[in-house]
Amino acid sequence: MTMNEPDIRPDDGLRDEIRSCRICAERFAATRTAHAPRPVVWFRPAARILIAGQAPGARVHASGRPFSDASGDRLRHWLGLDDETFYDRDRVAIVPMAFCFPGYDAKGADLPPPPVCAATWHGSVMAQLASVKLTVLVGGYAHKWHMGPQKSVTATVAGWRDHAPSVFPLPHPSWRNTGWLKKNPWFEADLLPVLRDRVRKVME
Repeated sequence: MTMNEPDIRPDDGLRDEIRSCRICAERFAATRTAHAPRPVVWFRPAARILIAGQAPGARVHASGRPFSDASGDRLRHWLGLDDETFYDRDRVAIVPMAFCFPGYDAKGADLPPPPVCAATWHGSVMAQLASVKLTVLVGGYAHKWHMGPQKSVTATVAGWRDHAPSVFPLPHPSWRNTGWLKKNPWFEADLLPVLRDRVRKVME
């Protein structure tokens, strides 16, 4: 089995249900991309780290592998993980706020993750992830679902010490946030060393 192939196992119940989900078919067909659902399911119950992101982008929709893009390269750098470890489903669960690529709007901008996805699946998924020791929340949508209403992404990330070492809120690793990183040097200077140390300890 390659990294791009589905994580098929005899006890696949919930994961197989998510892979088969088509509740957003009409929604996606009406987007600029007019694509069909392709849930990207990347977790197993034994995972020690949970990465809660936003939603797959177009490249991930095509590859079937989460964070298989420049954002993923940056996120792996932030975590201090190589590709092999990052994509080990028995160690790292990647559960976005929507399992499918939401598509683009008429102007070519990313659409937000449909709330129906998390409402339908996340309770059951989180119940399976009983071995998680570290939760990494990537972006505002993940912050709000896991932590409740927040003032802003910047304020939430700046308050990371209130949630560490079990939870670390991060900005999205998109290239669009390069300016944010320059304006907030404390993120790389203060937060990332602590996060990487925590990742290392959880993986031991």
